[in-house]
Amino acid sequence: MSAVQSWDPANYARHARFVSDLGSPVVELLAPQPAERILDLGCGDGALTKKLVDLGCEVVAVDSSAPQIEAARKLGLDARVMSAEALPFREEFDAVFSNAVLHWITRADPMIAAVYRSLKPGGRFVAECGGYGCVHKIRMALVQALDRRGMDGEARVPWYFPTPGDYATRLERVGFRVDSIALIPRLTPLPGDIIGWLETFAQNFLDGLHGLARQEYLEEVRAALEPQLRESTGTWVADYVRLRFAATKAPPLA
Repeated sequence: MSAVQSWDPANYARHARFVSDLGSPVVELLAPQPAERILDLGCGDGALTKKLVDLGCEVVAVDSSAPQIEAARKLGLDARVMSAEALPFREEFDAVFSNAVLHWITRADPMIAAVYRSLKPGGRFVAECGGYGCVHKIRMALVQALDRRGMDGEARVPWYFPTPGDYATRLERVGFRVDSIALIPRLTPLPGDIIGWLETFAQNFLDGLHGLARQEYLEEVRAALEPQLRESTGTWVADYVRLRFAATKAPPLA
């Protein structure tokens, strides 16, 4: 994850609670069983992790954000600050679960290898993240507004939104069997103005913009997006596309 991006639990809860609220389908795909040992990769503030614990699972939650881990610990969770690319576990988990995180991990291969090592033979890797085309309209508005300021907007993009073929290849290269993988378009109503979303998720684009310059940039992006993403009711929607997959740690070839 980019060093520019940071996570404030209160701000996240205000502008991004929909992330965990919309996580039910990937939990259903995980099909967690009581007493299973599960690693929640990128747990955030632990809202979805708590649901797994309430189902009777033994869950270890990890995230790179210390403030988010502190919030997760307040829910009574076993939560640890940890890099997804350097997981220390060896064949400890029945499943690794991740929701709305993997698109922040631009170096996907070391993370996938670390997940593979963490799983028991036959263990499951079930996740949902941003997929190819996710927030395309938002991304283009952000990039173009920086380009107009003489900055390289594309260089600021912090996300990796893969195609199913790309991610399946990466999973299989490590030794996973891909059981299912698909792109799912999902227009997502936002709880407030698009600027709240931008300030929460697009901090890379705001780096170096302060005061009036920052406000003018945000307003310019908002104006570009309003005809595309604001409904007649006034509700803003984000043009999300999700990549959802389930993979199994296949036994080594004899």
